[in-house]
Amino acid sequence: MNAEADASMGLSLSRGIVILLDLLLVAFIINLVLQPLLEPDLGWHLRAGLDVVAHGWRLPDTDPYSHTMPDWHWVEHAWLTDGLIALIYQGMGALGGVGLIVFFGGVAGLAWWTASGIARVPTSYRLAAMVGSLWAALPFLGARTQLLSLLGMALLLRVWACIQQGHRQWVWTLPPLFLCWANLHGGFTAGLFLMTVLLSLSLVLKVCVEWRLCRAALDEPVLSWGDLRVCAIALGLAAAATAVNPYGWGLYVEIYDSLTDRFMIETLREWQPVSLEGWAGRAYGLYLAVLLCLVAGWYRRVEPVRWVMLLLVLGLSLRHWRNVTLFLVVSLPLLAELLAAVVASCLRRAALLKERTTPVLLVLAGTTATALYGQGLEHLDRVWQSGRAPERYFEQTEYPIEAVRWIRSHRHELGTRLYNDYGFGGFLLWHLPGERIFIDGRMPAWRINDRRIFQDYVELNRDDAPKLAVLDRYGVDWGLIQQGTGLAKVLEDHRSWQTVYADAKVVIVRRRS
Repeated sequence: MNAEADASMGLSLSRGIVILLDLLLVAFIINLVLQPLLEPDLGWHLRAGLDVVAHGWRLPDTDPYSHTMPDWHWVEHAWLTDGLIALIYQGMGALGGVGLIVFFGGVAGLAWWTASGIARVPTSYRLAAMVGSLWAALPFLGARTQLLSLLGMALLLRVWACIQQGHRQWVWTLPPLFLCWANLHGGFTAGLFLMTVLLSLSLVLKVCVEWRLCRAALDEPVLSWGDLRVCAIALGLAAAATAVNPYGWGLYVEIYDSLTDRFMIETLREWQPVSLEGWAGRAYGLYLAVLLCLVAGWYRRVEPVRWVMLLLVLGLSLRHWRNVTLFLVVSLPLLAELLAAVVASCLRRAALLKERTTPVLLVLAGTTATALYGQGLEHLDRVWQSGRAPERYFEQTEYPIEAVRWIRSHRHELGTRLYNDYGFGGFLLWHLPGERIFIDGRMPAWRINDRRIFQDYVELNRDDAPKLAVLDRYGVDWGLIQQGTGLAKVLEDHRSWQTVYADAKVVIVRRRS
């Protein structure tokens, strides 16, 4: 009896520690997904949303925010997301910033949780995989509308997993999913692409099995001809549903023009190939190295569709920084399965570990708690401050909130056509409503005839010889420029310009009469 009681007590203790470990992992995940409001594009998304709501959800025909491209027919591909964040920001009053942090953190957490659910393993492995993946994704988290597309991708993969498991009815969730997705973010095209790839690979696999070209024992389901036909119909309906948006099929034209703009792709960092320079590259490299080691040691399944899909998305992630989070989401189920396989293998080969499960779990819980403490309450305090008092928080960042305050009280001393750095455009739209800007994150692919604002901006900011004629071309008569840049130095010394404000972050210059 005593032995049975001891065994029962030990089992209860182990379960209690597992629950504690899960709670610590959840706390770690919350700490990772909640990030300060530092995303450069948040400002213009929020301003657009506030204006859309104020105008009864009527979208502008042309750009209302720049003086350089006011005749550009602006396609606001994230109009519904912008409206939603505006409602949150307005509805929560003084805590509007906190509401935005929770919203975007919730979207990120839900995306990773949904993707991890594809792995049919205990919750602890899913949570542990989420921590590792989110840690690698840290440089890409925050108030980014792209997170809505990652959630859409996770839901798409979840639906595909259900179809593979024989639940064909789930395929009819694709049309409403893409209907919502197309109005929330332009990344829905990546979802259509991935679904087309999965369906095509499944068709090829079916043909290989039918014609006996594939003799290996498969570890993933082979869809029937009926399933493939239904999936193709549902995918066609989903593609048609994406046309139900304020711009119709014109939305595809805008996305195509952006994705094929070579100058933008060659210039913007998010479109550059991944490198190991900087923390983001090293973190992603470490994630890939760990995943590769786990695959080499414990992955023995024959899953051709999964193989090709993972390799394809991996290639895309290495080609462009903006696709890194896509691979982190797509590979998350595999990581969770491999973690479970590693633990099972260790328990089989090391009987001592199986006998001492409780101490091992305690060590894991302690390690998690230590890592969580290292991540720190200080981080959550910064997050809270950025949402509760954004202007005061921005004093600690590179954003020129001090200059913005000066502009508010000295606006009559300045001109009518502003020059601003690319990274400040969205910030200024948020904090200086009504002020038309030179450029922001919406505009890299905008061009009307020979007027290419982003290319002109790059020419103006050449370190060797800033092309000041660009300022004349757009009639710029005052500017807010990052301190120490080549353009700032040239204009500060130029006889046609005078400095009216300067601090450690920026200078404000005005054209002399």
